[in-house]
Amino acid sequence: MKLGVVGLPNVGKSTLFNAITHAGAEAANYPFCTIEPNVGVVAVPDERLQKLAALYDSKKVTPAVIEFVDIAGLVKGASRGEGLGNKFLSHIREVDAIVHVVRCFEDENITHVENTIDPVRDIETINLELILADIEAVQKRMDRVKNAARGGSDKTAAAEFAFLGKLLAHLEAEHPANSLSVTDEEQLFLDNLFLLSSKPVIYCCNISEMEMGPGEEELPNVLKVKEYAKQHGAETLVICAKTEEELSQMSEEDRAMFLEEFGLTESGLDKLIKKSYSLLGLISYLTAGEKETRAWTITRGTKAPQAAGKIHTDFEKGFIRAEVVEWQTLLECGGLAGAREKGKVRSEGKDYVMKDGDVVLFRFNV
Repeated sequence: MKLGVVGLPNVGKSTLFNAITHAGAEAANYPFCTIEPNVGVVAVPDERLQKLAALYDSKKVTPAVIEFVDIAGLVKGASRGEGLGNKFLSHIREVDAIVHVVRCFEDENITHVENTIDPVRDIETINLELILADIEAVQKRMDRVKNAARGGSDKTAAAEFAFLGKLLAHLEAEHPANSLSVTDEEQLFLDNLFLLSSKPVIYCCNISEMEMGPGEEELPNVLKVKEYAKQHGAETLVICAKTEEELSQMSEEDRAMFLEEFGLTESGLDKLIKKSYSLLGLISYLTAGEKETRAWTITRGTKAPQAAGKIHTDFEKGFIRAEVVEWQTLLECGGLAGAREKGKVRSEGKDYVMKDGDVVLFRFNV
């Protein structure tokens, strides 16, 4: 899974990126500090892996990972090349979802490109740039399929051209692509465009350290972002980027004490990962043994053979069955042999839909 971290300059975007990836993106009080997109890979925290690895005394533990791409602060006019412009918009095309960091804190020592704090205005500034870039992409695609669509002999091209016209009008009315109602056929056309405004979004409300705690969800600027997100089918998350950066440098014990002090049960990274998985409809199944205990990320609704294909294509081609046991049951039974003795291991066929936390042994023959 790849997430693009975007936002206006000086909203705390690179500070958050530093905290969650330890990649050391420079964070400074001036626009365009991030010149090239920084990429960091972070392991997905999963207590199940450690417990299973202890059970099997595994030599290796491999968690699921998320790739974060930190993109330079966008400004008004980015779609036309203002600031660092199109170069950075192109990096967002490659991500699965967008983490849009929004400044919800006041700090006279940190400049704001618009000189005032208004999270909804900031959101709309960037969203409009994404839409304008998408308009250009749709127009280029229309030019490419126009000749094939002319006359109607190429039915697919004609259908795509008609859809592109509808999509263009929607975008020109300043509506994002993900708010357009589409048929199954149109969805395929839309997916092939890799539009910026078609990607799911998490609005990350960056608050100050003074505002952290039980009441943070009800802060006026946070409520504004929540209302906007609700209207546009997006997720929201409240975070203090500066605190997350401090947390990332603490020991596990100190981190737990710090979170407890602020009345928080988990770090911002944990919350962000959960939101991301939920937004993209992702789950993890597990494989466990002496050699390796590992998490495999799949889309919710994936059937057993396709899940097996994540490990190796031969597993999918020669799929026979999946031996499945729920992870907690496996722990309670002391391993696969104990689970079999108690009749807790299920033999599932090609139509089995995988569940989060399934521990699986695939049987296959090629």
